[in-house]
Amino acid sequence: MVFSSITFLLLFLPLFLLVYYLSPKSVKNYVILLFSIVFYAWGAPKFVFILLATTAASFYLVKWMDDSDERKTKKLLLAISIVINLGLLAFFKYANFFVDNLNGLMESFGYNAVAWTRIILPIGISFYTFQTLTYSIDVYRGVHKPLNKLTDYVLYIIMFPQLIAGPIVRYNSIADQIVSRNETNSDRLLGFYRFSIGLAKKVLIANVMGAEADKIMSLDFNSIDSTTAWIGILAYTFQIYFDFSGYSDMAIGIGRMIGFKFPENFDNPYTSKSITEFWRRW
Repeated sequence: MVFSSITFLLLFLPLFLLVYYLSPKSVKNYVILLFSIVFYAWGAPKFVFILLATTAASFYLVKWMDDSDERKTKKLLLAISIVINLGLLAFFKYANFFVDNLNGLMESFGYNAVAWTRIILPIGISFYTFQTLTYSIDVYRGVHKPLNKLTDYVLYIIMFPQLIAGPIVRYNSIADQIVSRNETNSDRLLGFYRFSIGLAKKVLIANVMGAEADKIMSLDFNSIDSTTAWIGILAYTFQIYFDFSGYSDMAIGIGRMIGFKFPENFDNPYTSKSITEFWRRW
C-alpha cells in the first residue's frame, strides 16, 4: 500500500484519522500502532512477525544496556543489538546474491546447485534498520533515556507515516513526542495541506514524467535523436525528484496531522554543489 493508492486515500487514511481523532488521548498511540501493523502487514504479511520479534528483542537489549553499570556490558549489548539489526538487513539484501554466486561456482565444478527459496526484500527494511540503530546508539551515548513501554518503541520503529518514505528520524528528536504531544487544529490543517502538496507532486508530476520516461526508454536507442534522448533523461530526472519529494511531503503531512513534527527531508538536492552536499540534501 502506498500513500497515493486509492485504497490508502479513500479507505485506510480516512478510517485511521476518524478512529484517531475520536479516541481518548490515552489510547492514541495504540491506534497508530495498530494501523501501522496493518499497513506493514498489507505489503509484507510474513515479515511483519519477524519485524515485531526483532523489535522486541532490540527493545529489551537496549533496556538491559541502559540499566547496566558496567562499561563492557554496555558495549557488548550495543554490539549485539547492532549485529542483529545489520545482520537482518544483510540477510534480506544479499542472501539471494550469495546463493546465486555459490550455485554458479558449484555448477562450474560439476556439483548440483543448492535448493533455495528466493527471498523477497521486505518494504522499509533499510529504514527499519536505521531507526533501530539510532535508538540503540542514542541511548548508549546517553543522549536520551530509553522508552519505558515496548509498544512505544514499536511505534517509533514502524510508525506508518514514515515507514516507507521516511524521513529517518533520530530517536532523541522524536522521543518526547511519542510519550506526550498535542495536535492542534492548525497542525491538522497544515498537515493536510502538506500531504496534498506531496500527493500532487507524486500524481500530477512524477507519474506523468515517469510515463514519458518509460515510453522513451523503451525505444531502440539507435533510432532516437538527441532531442528525444534529452527529453527522456529530463523526464526521468524530474520523475525521481518529485517522487521522493512528494512522498516526503506526504509523510511529514500525515505526521503533522497527528501531532508529530518530523524533520524536513529531501532538501532540494539538485541545487547541491558537491556529491557530499547532494547526499546530505537527498
